[in-house]
Amino acid sequence: MSAAKSLLLLSALCATLGFAAAPALAAPTQYPLTIDNCGSKVTFEKAPQRAVALGQNSAEILLLLGLQDKMAGTAFWPSKVLPQLAEANAKVKLLTVEFPTFESILAENPDIVAAALPSLLGPSSKVAKREDFDKVGVPSYLSPSTCLSTDKVKDQYGSRSALWNMDLLYKEIGELAQIFDVADRGDALIADFKAREAALKARVAKDDKDLSFVFWFSSPSPSADAYLGGKNGASGYIADVLGGHNAITAEAEWPTLGWESIIAANPDVIVVASLDRNRWELDKPEAKIKFLTTDTAVSQITAVREKHIVVMDGQAMNPTIRTIYGAEQVAEQLKALGLIK
Repeated sequence: MSAAKSLLLLSALCATLGFAAAPALAAPTQYPLTIDNCGSKVTFEKAPQRAVALGQNSAEILLLLGLQDKMAGTAFWPSKVLPQLAEANAKVKLLTVEFPTFESILAENPDIVAAALPSLLGPSSKVAKREDFDKVGVPSYLSPSTCLSTDKVKDQYGSRSALWNMDLLYKEIGELAQIFDVADRGDALIADFKAREAALKARVAKDDKDLSFVFWFSSPSPSADAYLGGKNGASGYIADVLGGHNAITAEAEWPTLGWESIIAANPDVIVVASLDRNRWELDKPEAKIKFLTTDTAVSQITAVREKHIVVMDGQAMNPTIRTIYGAEQVAEQLKALGLIK
């Protein structure tokens, strides 16, 4: 998809939803450009020409901005690319769907590395740390949505004391658009997401039940603890935008809980993730549903007994552009179940 075509499609969608698109021409970026990113100051002397995107969110934002010709490679894809981006993505080299090596990234001679998660670019990352790229003169950018404190939760994903919201995503889109000198495309993309967010909120009536949700990402096995969406992460945002709340109260971004604790939470709705990576059998939604409906104890959870199990793209449980898509997926299924209008 060409950059011009991407912008036209975004502008048309914004107009359809009743939001005015951004002006056709935004102010050009003035270089050198310095951005304060997750506590680090990063300077760009000019618009990047060979970007490497680590993580699906970083890659899909660049593709939505029509920057495929400026991308030297991508890595780490839990799910397949958005269908509307498949043609553009096919033009970009795939390093690996899993964690890449530092050497494989440098082999692409990048002039920016944009990362979606601290596991891909962070103090304890096995891929690389920011200082590794600093040493070789490559600017790095980490998603503002994943700059979390690890003081309370001693893992690389950290914890949130406040509910994530789309403003952090808009900040990321705007900054990447500024870095690449395509601010007009960034404005149009943000307008699209704002319109879709408003449409979702309008579907929830004030007198609707305050539904409690559990978002199950995956588990190594049925007997293992489940990886769940934390209280204040993207899963919590989806529950909130749909008029409910996350039944999991842990502030950790990705808490792991045993099924006894999940049974005690007794959610009204269980959202199971669909993942394309196939690392574990329970990455598949049908495997999750089979366990939920056949396990003697788990099958007694209110959501399971009332058949309030819905499927969502697992990448939407990360704070990404996919989050709004995931909320839309869940909303359609809740409507079919008669839980929202």
